Amino acid sequence: MTASVTSFDVARLAQVSQSAVSRSFTPGASVSEITRRKVLDAARKLGYRPNAHARSLITKRSRIIGLVLSQLENLFYPAALQQLAERLQRDGYHVLLFVNRNADADADDLVGEILQYHVDGIVLAAATLSSSLARQCADASIPVVLFNRVMAEAGTRAAHTVSSVRSDNVGGGRAVAHFLADGGHRRIAFIAGNEEASTNLERERGFREGLAERDLRIFARGVGNYDFAQAQLATRELFAAGLERPDAVFVASDHMAFAVMDTLRFELGLRVPDDVSVVGFDDVPQAQWHSYRLTTVRQPIGPMIEATVSLLQNYLRDDPPSPAENVVVPGDLILRQSARGGATPSAQGGGDARL
Repeated sequence: MTASVTSFDVARLAQVSQSAVSRSFTPGASVSEITRRKVLDAARKLGYRPNAHARSLITKRSRIIGLVLSQLENLFYPAALQQLAERLQRDGYHVLLFVNRNADADADDLVGEILQYHVDGIVLAAATLSSSLARQCADASIPVVLFNRVMAEAGTRAAHTVSSVRSDNVGGGRAVAHFLADGGHRRIAFIAGNEEASTNLERERGFREGLAERDLRIFARGVGNYDFAQAQLATRELFAAGLERPDAVFVASDHMAFAVMDTLRFELGLRVPDDVSVVGFDDVPQAQWHSYRLTTVRQPIGPMIEATVSLLQNYLRDDPPSPAENVVVPGDLILRQSARGGATPSAQGGGDARL
């Protein structure tokens, strides 16, 4: 790029106004396709590239969204991250990724660092935020959206400044309980994720409520902490020799459910689902693999991402900013071959079935 080439040079060559050049390089801006092609052609001939930093000084917007993750090993989040980044990029935003190495701690240090980049918004996935930093973000007019979780301190004033988007974890847990109970299972175990995480708390609450509605309760319980190795250990403990074993296991994530299935089949010599039914939560792409064919609750990633982007855009567009919202998106129970009961996928030609 030649340093002396400016948007005014492009406008002169394209025979349009300078504002038309600016709109042509602004995603979502109103400009005719003919004008846009003329501007892009002139820019290409002159070797012009728009200066994003200079534009941000004028618009007061960086078009950068900070994204905080803490569980990249959980197969749900890479899939969601890719779709979220692609969706934001279509609207002209860029994603600045930060990884919270301590998944059990608040993301305050990282969010404090993100604020130095003058981001337009922050999405926290698999990370928590303290009330004090939530207030700091609100005071700086930076919208915060929690993806797949809610504020732990729900009753505080700061919680009303932070929006959240999540699937219906309670409804999903209840649907699993009904499915397993109606399928004749009576010794139904639960393997929890992070016991402090809102996702786990809601899924377990719905599961307990659903079992109670069928005059049942959790037969045995382990903790996998959303970790593959810990889920393996929890499975060994639940199915230890000398104990009456569960006839079904609901696992708080697909990532852990794969560990449960591998341990049951290859270490303990049990058949899934003949001896033990296994149900997960997320419906990551690997759940469809023939080595698992996992019955699971599908988190609707597409609608969750659309809701997240909409919340960010509404906040940035409105003056005064829109109030915080808590969006709950319903999911589906996807029936495959890892669990007995109800409608069977084999009746659907071996494909997925919804309850």
